[in-house]
Amino acid sequence: MTDNNTLFRGLMQKPYEPTFVPKVDGKLYYDLPDAYLTDQYRPYGPSIQNRFGINAETRVPFPNISPPDLSFADVVSRRGLFSVFNAAHRRAAGQLIQLFLDQPNPTTLGAVAAYVRDRVNAPMFQYALAIALIHRDDTRDVEIPSFLELFPDRFVDPAVFPQLREESNLLDRGSRRAIDIPSNYTASDRVDEQRVAYWREDIGLSLHHWHWHLVYPSTGPDRVVRKDRRGELFYHMHQQTIARYNIERFANGLARTLSFSQLRESIPEAYFPKIVRSSDGRAFSCRYPNQVMKDVNRVEDESTIRLADMDVSIKRIFEAIDNGYAQATNGDRVPLDNEKGIDLIGDLLEASTNSINFNYYGDYHQNGHVMLGYIHDPDNSYLEGVGVMGDLTTTMRDPLFYRWHQHIDDIFVRHKQRLPAYTSSELSFNDITVDSFDVQLNKANAPKNVLLTFWQRSQFDLGTGIDFVPEGNLFVTFTHIQHAPFSYRIQATNNGGSMRRGTVRLFLGPKVNDRGQVLPFRDQRRHMVELDKFTVNLRPGQNSIVRRSDESNLTIPYERTFRNIAASSQPGMEVFQFCNCGWPSHMLLPKGSASGLEYDFFVMISNYNQDRVEEFNENDNCNDAHMFCGLRDRRYPDARSMGYPFDRFTPNSVGSLQEFARPYRNMTTTPVSIRFTNTVIART
Repeated sequence: MTDNNTLFRGLMQKPYEPTFVPKVDGKLYYDLPDAYLTDQYRPYGPSIQNRFGINAETRVPFPNISPPDLSFADVVSRRGLFSVFNAAHRRAAGQLIQLFLDQPNPTTLGAVAAYVRDRVNAPMFQYALAIALIHRDDTRDVEIPSFLELFPDRFVDPAVFPQLREESNLLDRGSRRAIDIPSNYTASDRVDEQRVAYWREDIGLSLHHWHWHLVYPSTGPDRVVRKDRRGELFYHMHQQTIARYNIERFANGLARTLSFSQLRESIPEAYFPKIVRSSDGRAFSCRYPNQVMKDVNRVEDESTIRLADMDVSIKRIFEAIDNGYAQATNGDRVPLDNEKGIDLIGDLLEASTNSINFNYYGDYHQNGHVMLGYIHDPDNSYLEGVGVMGDLTTTMRDPLFYRWHQHIDDIFVRHKQRLPAYTSSELSFNDITVDSFDVQLNKANAPKNVLLTFWQRSQFDLGTGIDFVPEGNLFVTFTHIQHAPFSYRIQATNNGGSMRRGTVRLFLGPKVNDRGQVLPFRDQRRHMVELDKFTVNLRPGQNSIVRRSDESNLTIPYERTFRNIAASSQPGMEVFQFCNCGWPSHMLLPKGSASGLEYDFFVMISNYNQDRVEEFNENDNCNDAHMFCGLRDRRYPDARSMGYPFDRFTPNSVGSLQEFARPYRNMTTTPVSIRFTNTVIART
């Protein structure tokens, strides 16, 4: 009997090569009945068997099945550009997810998937199958490849691919060299925004965004969309991303990104992505400086969006926030000015199928992506495809993504400012005192409160994602930001007579803006980013807490961000799928500066009795990045609002982070310098 990983592994490799072509370096062959073959290849069934199926180590036979009706998938061609921002594409993907979920067992699912694979859009197939595998009880341990492994053309300078094909065709796998992906290849240094291109175009960042949306899709069967605090997680994950981006801008001498709230204003930022899709040889379209958003009327893509409709949507969303209630489909008024309001607004604004009234409030956020993605050709006059803003896998590369999401975050802030400031009882933890707090590199005699960042060169095998090339590895190297490992060191006193349990909350915030001016607390508060959150038992008296940076419940390690299924399928390797959701560990810290840029680090120990939702083991494989990704099949493991204690406004009398912390013994701050060394170190 074929195990699940073997069954599905080949279906998720070389997405444009027909299913009958051997996978996994020629070791895996799917034995397909003639009915599975597309019209193009069915006449050659016997010769295909003889040519491709002889030498494979593993043969997976499939039974004859009743072919499913796939007419719903015709909205996007097999080699067309699939986008989850496109409503018609989302609906088709939702139906495909449902088809996969409806299969009674993995064997039948594998057969249906094998039949479907060569008949529908390849990225839509991968998206729908990945979501189904993650959410089915009987396939949840199947290894899900990263999008980099499947579609490397979305992340790699196209100039690299001819070199890779040359290597693969002329050299044995043991003789092939790694091809370097150049850094910052999308613009010259004359463009100010290029100073943070290393951050926006980081491959791990885009992979995080893609996998988060696999775990939290906006559209599909209820069982995959309706998760605990899903709307609030959409708010929180994107808010923290924008805050981190702005911190990175400050470190590079750039002002905070401007909110794109005036939809008819020209957009000065251009973007030339230089990404060529292997599916059709077409490039993602560029955006020239000072373009203006217009009505989208692309009948061929089933995209028709009017600016006037966007105006109506945002007006109704603002009315709901300002009135403190949203209008449900049955006319009921649903209160928003409570702890559940942010979750409702998140689903309403995204907008997911959880939206309290989709027809009334519209699809503001996703339609914005579509309109900005087609800004260069809104009526398809020039037959140009979408720009990177209109594709989930590439959107974070564009400076405009952050302007759009700064606007989305400002909408959430409009709601948050209506909520009362946290009270003393909500912030304090009686009998618990944080006596000292420092950070230190994990090496002997390292000075306190000085952290280091640098460039790191890493390697990845693209062999499973490049179609129609000889078997074997095809390595590339790429350069990304990295930090030296460090630890948090906290001394805390339990002044009570019994054991107390607390939640340690660690944050970082910028002290100054791009011009070196001290940020007022009202601005700094919105840029406080979480570094870690974990529970601790505090015995009576002194307690010493040491927490390594690589233990963070926010991040996943490099090996899981850039996972390679071919490597992870070896015996003894751990299996991850849902667990591959998490912020990339190499992006935990901002870059800092060569001379050392000072940040405020903040620690708070809150009362676990007020934090507790249900018990869970933070050390379990799938629990270690729950801050952005939650827990599979369980409630979000923190009763507090996401971003607590910085998600709400504070009284005007609070002028600094130190003044915010001063009244409470269970929290404190320390200044930390982050020094950047402009040196490239190869990953070992």
